[in-house]
Parts: sequence; structure tokens; C-alpha cells
Amino acid sequence: MPSQPSRHLEVVPNPKPERDYRIELTIPEFSCVCPKTGQPDFATIRVEYIPDQVILELKSIKLYIWSYRDVGTFHEAVTNQILDDFVAAAAPRYMQVVGDFNVRGGIHTLVTAEYQAPAVVA
Repeated sequence: MPSQPSRHLEVVPNPKPERDYRIELTIPEFSCVCPKTGQPDFATIRVEYIPDQVILELKSIKLYIWSYRDVGTFHEAVTNQILDDFVAAAAPRYMQVVGDFNVRGGIHTLVTAEYQAPAVVA
């Protein structure tokens, strides 16, 4: 059966939870729809994070990104929603999501949203 878009993000155990290391993802085929004009918007989404106990599973990210294809949303809203959803799924130590949107109407939009886990008091 072919895959379908899905907002469900899967995680797998972090193989080195005792170590801080960065995972960088580049998703060059993001698309959504402008809620004002109905025209397609295209972007490269970049995700950088320091995992804690789990890491995001890549196929579920692909299906999650695909789920935005026909959704009307503003650049700022979708970048922040991706961050919120990824943080909710993976509870990372740190995460940054950058939405690098293609030029539209002569304007290039770059949206950066960040999350930092609260410090643990011993």
C-alpha cells in the first residue's frame, strides 16, 4: 500500500543519550499554499537539534512534511508549527527550525524558530 501524508511523528531511541550531538536535516521539497492567494509556496526546511532520549524517525518526517502540501498557512505559522510538533514528539535538548521560502512577489522569506529545553536543577 502506498504511503499517505500524516501528522504522526515517530521516534526511536537515541543511541547516545549521554552525549550532546547535533542532528541536521535538510528538507528541500516543502510546499504549502498561501492562505491569501491560494498559490503554492515552496521552501527548504532545515532542522537542527540536540536529541535527548529519542530521535525523530525520518520516514515519519517525510510523511509529516507531505501533509502540508495542500494546507493554507503563512510562512511564520508553519515554521513555528513544525517546531512545536517536532519538540512535542522528540523532547530535544535544543531545536531550531528554519523555513527558507522561495522568492514570491519579489520577497524572500526566512523564518527561524528555536526551542531550548529548561535547565535541569540538580
